[in-house]
Amino acid sequence: MGSANQFNVSEFLLLGLSRQPQQQQILFLLFLSMYLATVLGNLLIILAISTDSRLHTPMYFFLSNLSFVDLCFSSTNVPKMLVNYILGSQTISFLGCLTQLYFFIMFTVMDHCLLAVMAYDRFVAVCHPLHYTTKMTPQLCALLLAGSWGIASLHSLLHTLLMAWLSFCADNRIPHFFCDGAALLKLSCSDTYLNEMMILTEGGLITLIPLVCILVSYIYITSAVLRVPSTKGKWKAFSTCGSHLAVVSIFYGTIFAVYFNPSSSHSAENDIAATVMYTVVTPMLNPFIYSLRNKDMKEALRKMMGRKRDSTR
Repeated sequence: MGSANQFNVSEFLLLGLSRQPQQQQILFLLFLSMYLATVLGNLLIILAISTDSRLHTPMYFFLSNLSFVDLCFSSTNVPKMLVNYILGSQTISFLGCLTQLYFFIMFTVMDHCLLAVMAYDRFVAVCHPLHYTTKMTPQLCALLLAGSWGIASLHSLLHTLLMAWLSFCADNRIPHFFCDGAALLKLSCSDTYLNEMMILTEGGLITLIPLVCILVSYIYITSAVLRVPSTKGKWKAFSTCGSHLAVVSIFYGTIFAVYFNPSSSHSAENDIAATVMYTVVTPMLNPFIYSLRNKDMKEALRKMMGRKRDSTR
């Protein structure tokens, strides 16, 4: 039960995406570029929404919060990986690993919740346009946001504390670029039954409930749009949801690629590639999807950039 060669590790080794020095240099430049694009893109979205009074609506309120969450989500994992590449190190402390796990879970759940809240906002806008302002009040928007943060924080705290109670023995190598929960469970020399059951039950509900809300919202939206007589009216209704639907498809598509793959096609390489997609690529793409497909966002960004150019003259 407690053999002499078993001990609680004080740090873990993040093996990263490659052990080849030349590939590591390429990966460093690639991830640095993507991270900078993520930071710049999401900051521009937040600034454009906060400075343009025309965008002070529920839809853009939730979009600015999604940009903030995506910025934090990407910052949870990528900077540590970049620092390790610079220092030629693979280590992360036990406390640092749990901290990274906590914020990773929290911002993942926040993405789920915000996408569901945004789907509900679009449902009200398309299906009940005359009552939109009375239904989507500032108080309700604040309540939905606070509820999302509360759910995400408690869910993350639960799974991080369960992980902290486990014992980790001689093997401390994590075959990933961050402290992934599934990888940590495999390294533990404790009984992980409770952790796995909580992931399947409570964790499954946290993932599926927002997805069901999104699907139900879009079923009602599609039904309402199909009843619109004019083609122009249908296109206008669908265009208000297009950006959100694109983000939902990318986010959930990559998550399903990781967690719902058939076992025959399941491999560590595929898992890491899909994880990179939803932890690094998706937060980078979201600002471009919303800004390129949205006329109001493009105008707000042009207005903000024009103001900055005028102030530098």
